[in-house]
Amino acid sequence: MAKFPRARAWPRILLYIALIIVLTLGGIVWFDVLGLIDARAFFRPVLSLVGLAPRATPVPQESEFLLDSMRIQKLDESVNLRIAQLEQNREDLAQEREVFQQQLSELEEREEAQQDREKSFNDRLQEYDNRRANLIRISEDLTSMRPDDAVAILIGYDDQLLIDTLRVTQELADQAGELSLVSVWLSRMPPDRAADIQRKMAIKPPS
Repeated sequence: MAKFPRARAWPRILLYIALIIVLTLGGIVWFDVLGLIDARAFFRPVLSLVGLAPRATPVPQESEFLLDSMRIQKLDESVNLRIAQLEQNREDLAQEREVFQQQLSELEEREEAQQDREKSFNDRLQEYDNRRANLIRISEDLTSMRPDDAVAILIGYDDQLLIDTLRVTQELADQAGELSLVSVWLSRMPPDRAADIQRKMAIKPPS
């Protein structure tokens, strides 16, 4: 009677062992699915004993270092593009500066030429004022003399100075409403010189 129960207990023991093995394998598979363990690495030593070791799976090429390398490459491309744009901007600014310098030089040359023209005009105007002042003084001096003495001085003048003196004398007499001595002086000059002076006064406008 005591041996019969022991004989019937072995199947239950084997069943429990099989159930434990199944639960263990199921747990291992489930943990592998969850990513907690690597079931292939766990079974690889056992499978190697029976010649059924799984083939090694290739390691993926993309890794964290590869991503960093790609990011660095894109950053380098962006920096190089920015550098190229800055270089282009620098060349454009250099060209604009060159054009500006050329325009500035032209303006300075024009301003210098304008200043030269103004100075030349002022010099001529000053010269004219000085010459007219001298002519007025000469005319006043000659008018205060006796006609013969004035004619003696006028004959020694060159034609241009003589003509300018006669014109200023006529102008001053007209402004004062007096009789001009120009006709008196011409009448007492040598006929040839008087005729030549009158011809030039009629042809040449006042200077």
